Formats: sequence, C-alpha cells, structure tokens
Amino acid sequence: MHKRTLISTAAAAALSLIASSAIAQAQGNAQQLERVEVTGSRILSLNAESAAPIQVLSAADIAASGVANLQELLLKSPVFGTPAISRTNSNFSTSSAGVATVDLRNLGSNRTLVLVNGRRYVSGVPGDTAVDFNTIPADFIERIEVMTGGSSSTYGSDAVAGVVNVILKRNFQGLRMDAQVGVSEEGDDKKKKVSVTFGMNGADGQGNLMVNLSASQQGAVFSRNRDFAAVDQASRGAFVTGDVADIFTVQRPFYSSFAPQGRFFYNNGTANRNFTYNAAGQEIPFSTNGPAGDGVGATGYNRSSVRTIAIPTDRLMLASKGEFNLTESHTAFFEANYAATKTKTELEPFPLDSTDLGGLIPAEFMVNGVKMRNPLVPDTIYNNAVDRDGDGLKDYNFTRRMSDIANRGNKAQRDTFRLLTGVKGELTKTWSYDAYAAHSFTKEGQTGTGQVNVMNFMNALSAVADVNDVNGNGNTTEAICKDAIARAQGCVPANIFGANKLSAEAAKYIHAPSSLNTRITQTLVGGTVTGEPFELPAGPLGVAIGAEYRKETSNQEFDALTQTGLNAGNALPNTAGSFDVKEAFVEVRAPLLKSLPLIKSLDAQLAVRQGKYSTVGDTTSWNSGLDWGINTTFRVRANYAVSTRAPNISELYQAPSQTFPTGLVDPCQGKTLTATDAVSVACRTNPGVVANMNANGGVFKLTQSDLQGISGFDSGNPKLGAEKGKSTTIGIVITPKTIDLLRDFTFTADYYKIKIADAINTPGRQYALNQCYGGGNTTFCNFITRRPADIGPNSAGSLEFIDETAANTGGDLVEGVDLTASYRTKLFGGVFNSRIAYTYIMKSYNQPTPQADKDYSQGEVGNARNRWVLNLGYNIGNIGVAATTTYFGQSYLEDTFMRDTFGSTNKMDGKIKARAYLDLQANYKMGKSEIYFGIDNATATKAPPIISGLPGNTTGAETNASVYDPIGRRYYVGLRYSL
Repeated sequence: MHKRTLISTAAAAALSLIASSAIAQAQGNAQQLERVEVTGSRILSLNAESAAPIQVLSAADIAASGVANLQELLLKSPVFGTPAISRTNSNFSTSSAGVATVDLRNLGSNRTLVLVNGRRYVSGVPGDTAVDFNTIPADFIERIEVMTGGSSSTYGSDAVAGVVNVILKRNFQGLRMDAQVGVSEEGDDKKKKVSVTFGMNGADGQGNLMVNLSASQQGAVFSRNRDFAAVDQASRGAFVTGDVADIFTVQRPFYSSFAPQGRFFYNNGTANRNFTYNAAGQEIPFSTNGPAGDGVGATGYNRSSVRTIAIPTDRLMLASKGEFNLTESHTAFFEANYAATKTKTELEPFPLDSTDLGGLIPAEFMVNGVKMRNPLVPDTIYNNAVDRDGDGLKDYNFTRRMSDIANRGNKAQRDTFRLLTGVKGELTKTWSYDAYAAHSFTKEGQTGTGQVNVMNFMNALSAVADVNDVNGNGNTTEAICKDAIARAQGCVPANIFGANKLSAEAAKYIHAPSSLNTRITQTLVGGTVTGEPFELPAGPLGVAIGAEYRKETSNQEFDALTQTGLNAGNALPNTAGSFDVKEAFVEVRAPLLKSLPLIKSLDAQLAVRQGKYSTVGDTTSWNSGLDWGINTTFRVRANYAVSTRAPNISELYQAPSQTFPTGLVDPCQGKTLTATDAVSVACRTNPGVVANMNANGGVFKLTQSDLQGISGFDSGNPKLGAEKGKSTTIGIVITPKTIDLLRDFTFTADYYKIKIADAINTPGRQYALNQCYGGGNTTFCNFITRRPADIGPNSAGSLEFIDETAANTGGDLVEGVDLTASYRTKLFGGVFNSRIAYTYIMKSYNQPTPQADKDYSQGEVGNARNRWVLNLGYNIGNIGVAATTTYFGQSYLEDTFMRDTFGSTNKMDGKIKARAYLDLQANYKMGKSEIYFGIDNATATKAPPIISGLPGNTTGAETNASVYDPIGRRYYVGLRYSL
C-alpha cells in the first residue's frame, strides 16, 4: 500500500526553515518509495518538489521554543506580519480578546488560510476566517508548513497571502508528558502548562489511535507594573507642542479629564463654568494634569492604573486522531478537536458624559405643579445655574469616571469543536482517492461590567426631598427618586458629586452588566481523486481532480441594552450572516524533461479552481509553476498564481460597531477664519468649526479632551465583490550534496510579489478626513460627525465620530526577497545546528480607492524592511543548548502621520531603532526524562516608545505590542517524560 504524507521527501532538505531533525528524517525517508502530497498541491507523487517556496517548523522547533501558544513561535518568522489579535493587543476588543491569529506578509489574517492536515479549520473570530491558534495543541503537531503566495486554486478562498498547514503526528505510539512553569522577571505573566500525548497501534497494525490532553495558563500583565506604562502619557510633539523634535518626548502625566470625582458644568447666564472636587470633598477648579504649582494639582484620572498589557488566558484542549484499515487498500480516518479557552480583559471604568444620558441634567423638577430642587445638587450649581434647554428648569451637565460602579472588562468562555471523518485508499496502483466530511463550531459566551443603564441612571438623577415621608422613617429631607414606579423598581438616588459618593445601592441600580454570545459554524464535504493516467518521456503525468462544498455561518447577539445603546455606549446591533460555496478543481503535474545536460528534471504544474458563492457568484483561481532541477546542487523554481477571496461574513454584514481610533490628525486644527487654502475653506463649511474659530481668536483649536474623545463605527457592506490577488515567486535552491563539508547545507533565495486588485479593506479614517477637507472627494464627509457646539469638556467643531465601512479599494501590494540557510555538522564530539531566515521588503503599499495615490508602507513600524530569525543549537551527549535571535530592523512612523501632523517628509524624524530579542533554552536528558530551562528576551530588550498619540500605539502598552515585546525577560522550567 502506498503511503500518503504531506511533504516531499526529496524537497525536505531544501525547505526554508527546516529543523535539523526534519532534515535527518527527510534523509532517512528518501530511501522509501512513498507517494507524497506537498503543501500547495493535491497530487500524490513519488517525486513531488514544490514550485513555490515552503518553510517548515518541526516538532523539535516547537519543543525548543517552550511556547504555550503556537502564535508566539510563528510570529518569530519574518514572513509573518503583525497579528490582528493576540494577548498583548486585544484588551479593548469588544469580542475575540485573547484570540491568537497569524498574518502572512502583513496582508491581513483574513488572507492567510490555516489548514490542519491540508483541510480547513473553523474560525475563532466571529464573521471572519481567522483561525485561533489557542485551539491547536502544540504537542500534537509533527510540523508546520508555511507556503507564501496565492494558493486559492488548491484550497479555495482566503489563501491570497499563503497557507499555514499544521500537520498532526502520525502513527505515534507510547506516552509522552510535558509539564512547564514560568514567570516574568517582574513576577507576573505566570505560565503553567501540562500536556499528555498517548498513542497505540491496533492488532496486527490495522490502525492507530492518538490522544492529546493539554492545559495551560498565562497570567495577566498590568500597565501599572511596568514603569514605562504605569502613568497615562502621550507624545509631547503630537499633543502639546506640535514640534517634530518632541515626537518621542513623553508628556507625563497626560491624564483623562473624565475623573471619578466628576467634573460639573453649568451656565450662570453670562458664561460657562465648571468645577470638580478634591479628596476632602471641597469644590476646586478642574486641572487635568496640573501642574502642581497651580494650587490645585492634577485632577485628571490615570487610566494606566487599571489597563492591561497582556490579558490572562486559560486553555484546555483535547485532541484525537485515528486511522483504521478497512481492507489492505482502504482506510477510514477521523480527527477530533475540542478546546475551551477563558480570557479576561480589564480596563478603566466607564467615562460617562451626561450627553450619553440624553443631554442636560435638570437640577429641579415640577412635582404636582410645584418646582422642587434635587437636594443632592450642590449650591454652586443650583444657585448659579440657568435654564438652557427651554423647559423652565435649571440644568447642568457633567463628566464622570464611574469608578464606584466597576471597572470595565469582559470574561469570555470560548469553546471550539471540530470533527472530521473520511475514507482514503487506492483504486489502482497509480490512482488514489480521499473523501471527507467535517462539522465544526466555535461559540463564545461573554459577560461584561462597567456600563450603566441610561434609564435607571436618569431616574436616579431625578431626585427630590421626601417631603411626604414615603419611606416612613420620619426623615422628610432625605432624597428619593421622583418617580414612584421607579422607586417601586428599586430606584436609589445617585449622588455623583465627588469621588465614591455613589452608594452601593445606587451603584447596583445603575449598573448594566453586559453580555455577548457568538457562534461560528463550518461544514465541509470534499473529495479528491489523484493518479497517473499515462507516462510521458520524462515520467508519469500526475493529475488531481476534486470537489468541495463549504458552508459558513456566524452570529453575534448582544444584550438588549447594548443593542439599543441604552447602556451609555453606542448601539451595537446583532450581526448574523452565512454563505456557502460549491467548488471543483483540477491540477496537473507534467514532467517535461529529465536526465539531460543542465536538466536533471524539469516539471510543470497547472491548477484551476472554479467556485460558485451564494454571495458573490462565480470565481476562478488558477496557478502555474515550473520546477527545474539543474543538477543535484542547484534547483530553480517559479510560480505564478491568480487567487480570489470572497468577502467574509463580517465584511458583508457587520452591524455598526463602536471603536476608538488613535493617532488621527484633524486637518482643521490650526486653520483660521481668513485663510484661503482648500483645507481651510472646506473646514469652514462646518458651523461648529466656525464657532470654535470665533471663540479662539479666529483659530481652530482643540483641547486634550477633544484629542482623546474621537469615536466611530465600523460596519459591513453587502455590496462587496470578490478581490483578486496575483502572486509571483522565483527562487533558487542550493544543496551541495557532492561536497562532504556542505552535505548538510541548504540555501534558498526567493523573490516574491503579491498584488491584490479590488482589495476588501476600509479606506482609513485619516484618508477620509484628508479627502473631506480639501482632498477633492467630499463623499467622505458623510462618514464624519463634528460637535455642533461646546458640549461638556469638548469644543465646538471637534471630531465626535468618524465611521468606516468595508469597500473594494484600490488594492494592496507587497514585494520582497526571502533568503534562508541551514547547516548541520559534527563538532567537538557533538552536533551543531544552525539556520537563518531573512526577509527584505522591497515595496509595500495600500491604495485606499482606485483613484487615490498609493500609500507606501515599507519600512514603517510593523513592516520593517529587514527582518531575520537566527537559530543556533548544539547537542553533545545528554546535553543540548539552543538560542533564537529575532531581529526587527530600523523602522519609521507612518509617513502620512508625519506629513499631516508635522509637515515632515523626512522619515528620519520618526525613526524607531532596530530591536533584537534573544531566547535561550538548555536541556538535559536522563533516560526517559528530560529537564529543560529557558529564558525569553534574555537581554531584557526594551520596546521602543511608541506612545499614545503615535500611529501603531497599543493602548496601555505605550509601544506597538503587536511587534515588540512589552513584557520583558521571562523564565521557564519544564520536564518531559517519554514511555
């Protein structure tokens, strides 16, 4: 019986990140006549080299990394960009906090297709296709193959940037246990991990069953426990001076003006007034950041005292896999996965503006025709306030950090289940088949704290004296809720005037716990027939023919108050959607020439896939490749692919969801009443902007609250069409087997270019601002809302909302070169292993609309031109040591930000120095046991100060935590045992 594997034995030594153990395995297997399937192809062949570059991470690589989550290891490879979601960048996520996704070439996680044993895996993000690596147990994996470049003709939509193929262990027998504990140098980020893998063969080798049970815990890291992030801060250049020389100068503190003691606004008939309270409960002027010499000191709020850099994540996983021989030629198989993940986010209490409750708050009320005062309202407000809304009653407004209710945050429980079963076998000596069916789902139950019930809050603010002694305690001066029905429902008057003034009963009445329930399902049915219909002069023609049906559904359901916006936040309606697709494909591999001068072999590949989507209709993908073995040392490969990606459910149907963007520059800031340039003229079309200019001597000015108070909604677009990617790779592989000293040396060099037309993106909020104000496309003004007048701490004309919706934009492109080298040799009685993978980005851009200029991003933060990872290892006797160095080259802040904020076109003004991280591990084997010890970020390399106000800032981390390590040096120790 011919065996089916997922990697070419002949190609293994030439793969880009192959571990020494994988090389040795490949050399050993080279003597077997196996039909193999290489990632990116469905054809089983005795000699299947890949025309596209493939990088491999082995089980040994995973073990040597000591990671609890595969995402941490994959992101060290320079072919991966910044993750959309991870532990260190998702504390503010409405859903999916703590999910672990990957992103090839920085083209988006929705363009990176993750497979398990060559088949699709259910998404971990509602409305998306991104797989959560929290659900895949590391110790159950044989290797991970990464192929960059379009693969839609082989695997369908979402493979525009490439494929990550997770290959599970095969025919494992015995017992293997792994236990590990770890902690950061600061005593947090505590890690615990335990894993047990068991495998056994059936009687007479008729099958194999494997099971893995694993659990892990990764603890929280709080901003307050890192000096660089413990205090609210901002870029002095971006927020204070406007001087490019101050761009990395920290303005600290830079507190929020929403403080727990409240800030209260009233109008005395001639001017607006405001005040706050000190710790003794005395009325004082509000002074957000001080200085201390003003007699008041800072009265703002330090949000970093609560924020989280890394959120705690607990995982429990059960995975099993089995094969059972039905006959000598036919085998039944199954794969089953279950994963339970718990995460917890924590951030500062809700910043309430009384406008969230409907506007101005009455200081007095009409009760049975009698005007009655709210006795909780202080004299300063009541005696000086006037009627501003025309109802004949004095009013005021306020902002307040709702610290005496609860911190905001969510606890999430995610469950992922996947069951795949099928049959495979041989029809003849040269024809095989594989048929399978799978059903998977991911569900999430989430509860949140910190929001307020708007209706209850207004009832609690509508308090009057208990003149009729309705409470029956003889106290006719105490405050009660004015509305009798509200009182019957538990209403308690809200004293908001000062810190911690809200009673526990009132807080309970006002508090609005939130909930979110999501469910994602995936159904797959597919089959492939592969064979060799006839012989060509250079060898047999390989053919694969197959079909697949897939259905995806996703829904999100919020609690009633969240859906209607009655929890003081913006309304988040439920989102639901589905699609299905029917696809057929054919692939051909033709050996053209062999055993000629300068042509050891020359093979061509061609594949075509036709799909029919219920959402976008017909799609066609295809690819062609050429593999030229010049001799045993040199091989040249080339591949060209046209891939399609249909919009996912979120891109099509997402209901408007609130977000709080950072790093935006208001084009109107600093403009005047008399300037005649296009931007100034466009800004003055907004009455709020003009009012601001009139109030500030003819110049449009923004306050700190204005800069920190921008929000917006993201929403889907059901009119989206499919996008089309074109990818080209050309490379050379050098394996000098005839030179003894270099027998175990491999070098690869590959040029790549991926261009996406009609890319499904959001054009960008900054682009919308620039187009609306002087950019020539005023349709973007429809997405922008400015405040019409001064509202609480915010100025007239300041930006309130900037909304975004998905669109088929101008396109994306990334172009560069990958270089890899690996070497293994005997040294001083032991074995030395090394490999390096280097990526140079030549060009990268996004085009917000088909008519827009290209926005080039090569070299910017998260997209460094130069990246590499170097692995070194040495084993002698029972001792082994390993070192991994991950390098991020010199980078720069976004050029659009630098230009719009400072007028700078000199990228050196926003330079971020290169960073290198060193991870170390040592192990000692004692019979069937192995003890290992590791240090991550051994040199305690500090993350660069990409602080609040700068593009790429991760809120709470004061750097870009998607790229750089904000946690610091970490230690771990573990024990492995095999039986």
